[in-house]
Amino acid sequence: MLFQTPKHAFIALHGFLPPQQPSIPSSSQQKQIKMDKLLFPHVFSLALTFFFLPQMPLLQSLASPPDGYSRPPARNVIFTTHDRSDQEPQQVHISLAGSDHMRVTWITDDKHSKSIVEYGTQPGRYDAKATGEHTSYHYFFYSSGKIHHVKIGPLEPNTSYYYRCGGHGPEFSFKTPPATFPIEFAVVGDLGQTEWTKSTLAHVDSQDYDVFLLPGDLSYADSQQPLWDSFGRLVEPSASRRPWMVTEGNHEIEIFPIIYPHGFKPYNARWQMPYEESNSTSNLYYSFDVAGTHVIMLGSYTDFDCDSDQYKWLVSDLSGVDRQKTPWVVVLLHAPWYNTNTAHQGEGESMRNAMEVLLYKARVDVVFAGHVHAYERFTRIYDNMADPCGPVYITIGDGGNREGLALTFKKPSSPLSLYREPSFGHGRLRILDEKRAHWSWHRNNDSDSVVGDEVWLDSLSTSKACWGADHDGINNSSKDEL
Repeated sequence: MLFQTPKHAFIALHGFLPPQQPSIPSSSQQKQIKMDKLLFPHVFSLALTFFFLPQMPLLQSLASPPDGYSRPPARNVIFTTHDRSDQEPQQVHISLAGSDHMRVTWITDDKHSKSIVEYGTQPGRYDAKATGEHTSYHYFFYSSGKIHHVKIGPLEPNTSYYYRCGGHGPEFSFKTPPATFPIEFAVVGDLGQTEWTKSTLAHVDSQDYDVFLLPGDLSYADSQQPLWDSFGRLVEPSASRRPWMVTEGNHEIEIFPIIYPHGFKPYNARWQMPYEESNSTSNLYYSFDVAGTHVIMLGSYTDFDCDSDQYKWLVSDLSGVDRQKTPWVVVLLHAPWYNTNTAHQGEGESMRNAMEVLLYKARVDVVFAGHVHAYERFTRIYDNMADPCGPVYITIGDGGNREGLALTFKKPSSPLSLYREPSFGHGRLRILDEKRAHWSWHRNNDSDSVVGDEVWLDSLSTSKACWGADHDGINNSSKDEL
C-alpha cells in the first residue's frame, strides 16, 4: 500500500490508527505531499539510526584494483569530549556573511553567557565588539546548549583577526579571504567524524586555503544529538580559523514522524548560513560572492520544481550575476546529477530535470556534489551529453564518513566520466584569475595526501562561443552520452 504522508505510514506501521482515505488536497497540502514523498525514504532509516547508531565501521570487501592500490576500510567514529568550563565557548566556527562581514557561531552550556564577540587585528587587543543573537532547541530528551550567532565587521580583506567569544575562554583567530584573485577553496563532502575525517582535515590544513566548501552530510548525527556537539568540537580547530560554507545533505534531515515532521532542526540552529544576505527565505539554499567567484549552495532535500521557492530564488540569483565582477560561478549540492557509481543511482535526477537548464544557460563553471562516497570527475555536460558550454560535474563525497566507501562503479565506464576512484580524500579549487583555475583531488593514503587527479579549467565567462544564440539551452556539440 502507498501512503500519502509519513504520518499515515507511521500510524499504519504501529497499529494506532488505520490509514485514512485522503481527501482532495489543497494547494498547500499538495506542496507538503511533494515534500513528504521527497523525504519519505529517509524517515525509517533515520528512525532506526536514532535507536541503533553504529559504533563500529561497516565491513567492506576490499579487493585491490588494477592499479595495485589497496582501498583502506572505514575507521571508527571519534567522539570529541567537552573539556572547557560551562562559560567558555565551544564548537566555534565562522562563515561568510556578506561582502565584508563574518558570522561567528559557538555554543555555551551556561545559559547566561552573552552573545558578544570582541575582535581586533592584534593578539589580545580587541578594539571592536559586536553583539548578536542566540537560540537553542530540544530534540526528544536532548537540550542543546546556548547557540550564539554574532555577525562582525566590516572587515578588511586578506587580513588576520583575533577574537574572543562571550568575554570568556581562549582567543581564536581567522584570516579573511582576499578581495581579488587568486583564491583557493578546499572542497570536502560527506565529512562525518571518524579517524578518516581527522586525517582529511589534517591534510586540508597542511596547505593554506581561503574558504572551506562542504556539499552536505556534516556530522552524521542522524538524530543522536550529542554527535552534533562532538562534531562541532572536532572541526573547531579548522572551522574557527577559515570560513566554512555548507549545505545540507540527507543526514541533516533528522525527521521523526509526527514529532519532528519538517526536518533540519539541529542543522538550521547550529549552522546558520548567509541566506538572508542573499535574499533567500531558507537556510537550505543561498549564495555568496568572494574574490571574483559567485558560489551557489542548493538544497537537494527541499522543494526544487519550477513552482518552488528555491527554483524562483535560483532564477533571481542567477539573473543578478555580473560575470564582469564574478567571472566564475560555482554550484554545490548534495545528491549528484551525474553519477556512474552504483550507489545512489538516479537520486538527483528529479532535481536535474528541474534545474539543469538554469545552470546551463547561466554558464555555470563547476558543480560539486557529495552523497556518493567516492570521487568522480566528469567532462562538461548538458542533458546527459558532452557540451563545452556545460558545467564540469565533480562528485566528492569522500571526506571520511562512518559508512565507508562506495566501491563499485558501472562497467564499462562512460566516456563522460574522466576520472573515478573510491578513496577518501579532499579537493582544492585554486582560481588564479578571471580565466584560469586549477582543480586537484588529494587521496588520503594513511598519513600522506597524494594528488590523484588534477585538471586546468577555463572560465566559461571568457568563451565567446558559449554566449551565442546557438548555445542557448540547445545541445548540439557531441554524441557522447551516459
